Amino acid sequence: MIVGVDATNAGTDHGQLTPMVDQLEARHGQVPAATLVDGGFATKEDIAAVSARTTVYAPVQTPKDPTRDPHAPLPTDVPAVAAWRARMGTPEAQAIYKERAATAECVNAQARNRGLRQLAVRGLAKVRVIALWYALAHNLMRAFALGALGGFLHRG
Repeated sequence: MIVGVDATNAGTDHGQLTPMVDQLEARHGQVPAATLVDGGFATKEDIAAVSARTTVYAPVQTPKDPTRDPHAPLPTDVPAVAAWRARMGTPEAQAIYKERAATAECVNAQARNRGLRQLAVRGLAKVRVIALWYALAHNLMRAFALGALGGFLHRG
């Protein structure tokens, strides 16, 4: 299921974790216990900002110094970032993060396969509308496939 949608004109999704967690909280009244995001999505500032509300699973960047352990906290890390680094060094966190490929990336692949590649509209508001329409259609198809709409569709 798609639980949050937004559009930006930034060249990357770098730094979008905090706004998305804020959107989820506003929309659903809560945030997920855990959040799996790709390496470009979360910044250290994002991790520090949302760690009190959700456990972040995001890959740690490979250090420029190949002898440095990427999961060892840096002296400049705030406690939430240090905890994230240490967590991502554990086999449990790495196993949880591997689940992302079968969830978020599957939804992204389905969107591309259904033609959601390039939009023929201009402006963030119009892009958001198309993304929300897609999310609604996707969620309805998933709910139907999972049988969640069975009673609703057969009421007569």
